[in-house]
Amino acid sequence: MSERSTDTTTDITLALTLAYNGADFHGFARQQGLNTVQGDLEKALGTLFRHEVETVGAGRTDAGVHAHGQVVSFRLPPEDYQATTLEKLRSSLNALTSDSMVINAVEEKPDGFSARFSAVEREYRYRYVFSAVEPLFLRPYVWWVSQPMIDVQAMKQAAAYLVGEHDFTSFCTAASSVDKNTIRTILSVTLFGADHLGEGCLVLQIRGNAFLHSMIRIIAGSLLEVGMRKREPEWIAEVLEARDRKAAGQTAPAQGLTLWRVRY
Repeated sequence: MSERSTDTTTDITLALTLAYNGADFHGFARQQGLNTVQGDLEKALGTLFRHEVETVGAGRTDAGVHAHGQVVSFRLPPEDYQATTLEKLRSSLNALTSDSMVINAVEEKPDGFSARFSAVEREYRYRYVFSAVEPLFLRPYVWWVSQPMIDVQAMKQAAAYLVGEHDFTSFCTAASSVDKNTIRTILSVTLFGADHLGEGCLVLQIRGNAFLHSMIRIIAGSLLEVGMRKREPEWIAEVLEARDRKAAGQTAPAQGLTLWRVRY
C-alpha cells in the first residue's frame, strides 16, 4: 500500500474490502426502510464522521447473496482523514456495522479510483450439494439438490460455451435487459469439488469483466439442467443464440452464490 496521504486540500479516496452473510440483508444497494449492506455501511460512516458519506460497491449483490471479497469505495474530506487512522477506521466500522458483516481491510486509493468502474475482473462462486441427505454446516451457503447422481463432466462441457464475449440476454432477468447493453465477457468457467467442514460440494467458479442481473444464478440453474441430463451440453449454445430469458433454465437460489473477489 502507498504511504498515507498528507494532502490537506483534496478529498481522499478509500476502499474497504469486506465479507458478509447475505441472508441478513436485502441485498447490497441501499433501499429506504430495508436493511442492506450499503445502507448499513453508510449509516456507520455517518455516525463516525457526523455527515453523509456516499459509497460505491464493486458488485450489487441481490438479497441473500453472500460476499467474501466485496470492495466498497468512498471519499473523505482531508480533515476527517487526518483525524483517524486506517486501522482505527476498520476497527470502528466493525464495531458499528452488523454482526453479519466484517470489514477486513481499509486502504487508501489513488484519486479517481472507483470500486465499481475501476474493476477489471469479478469472480463469483456458486456452490451445489448433490446428496440424498441435506448438509448441516453448508446448508446456508449452498443449493442442496437431493439427487446424488449428477453428470459433472457434461456440466463442464456445457460451461465451455459460455467463455468469451457473448450476448447474455438469455441469462438475465427480462426486465433488466430492456434497452440495456447485454454483451459481457466471461474469462473462465470452472467446476471443481471442495470440502468444507467435512461436507462436500461442487463449486462453480466464474470470472468475468462484469455481470448482468441474476446472470450467475441463471447460469447455475441452466448448468444443473445439463448435469441432471435433462439437456445436452450443446443446449447452452442454443440458449445464448436465443437471446430470450425463457430459453434458459431456472434461477438458482440466492444462498448458493458468493461474490468471491474483485481485481483492479
